[in-house]
Amino acid sequence: QVQLVESGGGLVQAGGSLRLSCAASGRTFSNYRMGWFRQAPGKEREFVATISSSGGSTYYVDSVKGRFTTSRDNAKNTVYLQMDSLKYEDTAVYYCAASRWVVVTTSPRNFENWGQGTQVTVSS
Repeated sequence: QVQLVESGGGLVQAGGSLRLSCAASGRTFSNYRMGWFRQAPGKEREFVATISSSGGSTYYVDSVKGRFTTSRDNAKNTVYLQMDSLKYEDTAVYYCAASRWVVVTTSPRNFENWGQGTQVTVSS
């Protein structure tokens, strides 16, 4: 298993930026595809972005394309989510998750390990 801890959430005005970090420990981080999900109050957990184990490929939900960027530093066992041009509707608890899937997957069921989440609040 890999243990995940998110940080970097907070309160930001619409149009602003935040960078989330997710630090991993335990099993070899570089073996895992990483994903970002979010959950707003009263809504189901939603896929946001995923990055391959090497960091060579990424995939995003349409609503964040061009605004969010995920990256990873395998030497630091950390994955990042840079969020720019934030909108009120981006408000949610953001989670990072680890998967052994090699191909792109957006289903939470395919991610075995999860962080505790970090709150992102965007004021309008």
